Amino acid sequence: MRILLLADIHSNLTALRAVLEDADKKSFDKIAFLGDLIDYGMRPNETVALIRQLELKLCCSLWGNHERALFANETDRFASQRGVDCSVFTKKNLTVETIEYLQRMSRNGFYDWEAEGCRCLFIHGSLQDPFWKEIAPGMQGEGYRAYDFVFSGHSHRPHFFENYYEVDCSAMRNRKKTVFINPGSVGQPRNHNKRAQYGIFDTKTESMEFCAVSYDIEAEQSLYTEEIHSFYKERLARGI
Repeated sequence: MRILLLADIHSNLTALRAVLEDADKKSFDKIAFLGDLIDYGMRPNETVALIRQLELKLCCSLWGNHERALFANETDRFASQRGVDCSVFTKKNLTVETIEYLQRMSRNGFYDWEAEGCRCLFIHGSLQDPFWKEIAPGMQGEGYRAYDFVFSGHSHRPHFFENYYEVDCSAMRNRKKTVFINPGSVGQPRNHNKRAQYGIFDTKTESMEFCAVSYDIEAEQSLYTEEIHSFYKERLARGI
């Protein structure tokens, strides 16, 4: 099975459209959305409307920390006041239809799924905190032992690494492998690559294709108003 992985779109409709156009040229069976559909960008309602068109292929659609902040009164967990201000701006501009859709998403930040005999965990953050703590090499713990593949977002940086847990299975030299994957961010990349990023994972071959697509960043930047701190507009051109 080939899974299209999308994370951290952040209301960047221009980037999302570029990603979907590029992904349509490749084959995939299911789509996993790993959280943070809204906030930071200027078009949350249009972004949600586009994601809703993909519902028939969605195997999961998770809340990220930005959905959590908006609907669970956790804006105090943002690192800066500009983040709080942006969240307030986003919430007041959501339509009733958008709010209803967001509240139907998986609200616990993770989803357990079986695919072709493999146990998969889709999670926005980490088991330590599904919304606000990221997974990174060296930060994974014993809780992931039960999974074959762990797909996460939140860091806005792509990763692919394997961890080998000790088990009582001489046939596998007493090791059990878990693969950790982050496709990077569609709408707010932070790996010094300004292109919209996503991934396609093949469960049969355990191969991951990381994709980075150019899009019209200036067009997206032109939509920002003075109500939003200029940092969120400027960072798009730097991938930071």
